[in-house]
Amino acid sequence: MFESIRDFMPGIHREGYFFISIFVIVTVVFFALSAPLGWMGVVPTAWCIFFFRDPERVIPTQENLLISPADGVVQRITKSKLPKEIADTDEEMTRVSIFLNVFNVHVNRIPTNGVVKKLHYHHGKFFNASLDKASEHNERQSVLIETKDGQKIGVVQIAGLIARRIVCDLEDNQEVETGARFGIIRFGSRVDVYLPSQLEVKVLEGQTMIGGETVIAQLQKSK
Repeated sequence: MFESIRDFMPGIHREGYFFISIFVIVTVVFFALSAPLGWMGVVPTAWCIFFFRDPERVIPTQENLLISPADGVVQRITKSKLPKEIADTDEEMTRVSIFLNVFNVHVNRIPTNGVVKKLHYHHGKFFNASLDKASEHNERQSVLIETKDGQKIGVVQIAGLIARRIVCDLEDNQEVETGARFGIIRFGSRVDVYLPSQLEVKVLEGQTMIGGETVIAQLQKSK
């Protein structure tokens, strides 16, 4: 019975334990004061648990795929240079911006196999993550990954209007695998993916993404 419940319910990211505990304690206090008041606390507690859910994903096994690092909706696909803090080239790349609302899974995943070449945390502002200027001005964590073929992929976690914490568990020169969890943003945010401009993007603006599963592009194989 308990195994069936675990199979049905997704896991919880460790970042959520503190917040869930606070919500539960407040709800218990509310129930002690008044049943109607307690039931009012159940709804936000359930939402908090829902927000920090960490479901398993079916990671594509085909090599040389670039997959979505986040759940959400493709807000825009544009040409842009890598953030200056991780840029090692002046060439324009294709940027796929994925917007996460407060109901999306916020656990982020590695888009492709490779090695972490650069990491940089930028203290910034908290504009609405849907605005284009959020890429430059908002608080963000930038990651540069190099594939075994020498292709550079950028991933940027961007805090949104109400997001106040970006968690990135990566380290310099760390080897990473496609679909592996690497962090989380709370609450409501955006993730930008930068890929070589010559690659064909296989997603469209307005498309719903599933982190760890949706294929963004096919990377070039080494010759």
